[in-house]
Amino acid sequence: MSEITRSNRLKGIFFIILSAFGFAVMSAFIKLSGDLPNMQKVFFRNLVAAIIALFLIIKHKGSFTGKKENRKILIYRSIFGTIGVIFNYYAIDKLVLSDANMLNKISPFLVVIFCALILKEKINVKQISAIIVAFIGALFIIKPTFDIRVVPYMIGFLSAVFAALAYTFVRMLGNKEEYYTIVFFFSTFSLITVLPMFLMVYEPMTSMQFTYLILAGVFASLGQFGVTLAYKYAPAKEISIFDYSNIIFSAILSIFLFGVYPDSISVVGYLIIFAAALYMFLYTKRQDKLRK
Repeated sequence: MSEITRSNRLKGIFFIILSAFGFAVMSAFIKLSGDLPNMQKVFFRNLVAAIIALFLIIKHKGSFTGKKENRKILIYRSIFGTIGVIFNYYAIDKLVLSDANMLNKISPFLVVIFCALILKEKINVKQISAIIVAFIGALFIIKPTFDIRVVPYMIGFLSAVFAALAYTFVRMLGNKEEYYTIVFFFSTFSLITVLPMFLMVYEPMTSMQFTYLILAGVFASLGQFGVTLAYKYAPAKEISIFDYSNIIFSAILSIFLFGVYPDSISVVGYLIIFAAALYMFLYTKRQDKLRK
């Protein structure tokens, strides 16, 4: 491995861990903001991201709406991404922080399925096996029942489904658009989409709640830009395993900020999903070596 390749991989690992930290802290601030309407939280999260992306577009003289041929993909990415954020924020409000974030981290497995279905990428038996194992891990966290308590867990799982669809369309874009254009398009689309519902359900906030929502937006932006830069420096298959550090950050924040510990069954689910992710990571690296 050349020094440049090794350096880029280290940069990729740094940015993916930074992204995981950003999204974990974002989740904590969303929970700290209290019993505000979900749409209000989503609106402020996207407002901050849109402002930061706008600054970068102006600085780099970039595009606000992307190339005409990519607009349809950008819209699909934005629709699925917006639904994913709304569902994820609902799950964060209702569940233990690490449970909500772990369910959302099933999305990398689902990306493999959607890329096979939408982009016609090949999927093999070992990848399918890892996906099934990850789903079993999710069941340990969800703990399916036939009462209303299961609803937040199912919505948390659906947040991963829509996030995976969004990431599939980001993958389809490849290097066709700048990262700040993609973030700006998505954030602005989300702002416009949730604005009517935000105005309908808006509740006055204390200065502390407002501060928490702004900080949630700042750390969400750190997460978004971090993951984009990470995949700029290194392929997903080499660094995606480090994204699971989000669960460690979330568990620590959950314990110290809210005094809430994940139960033992959920921890078993975390370990199963992490094991499936580690298997996928090692399998991909082994396949790359065989191709050389």
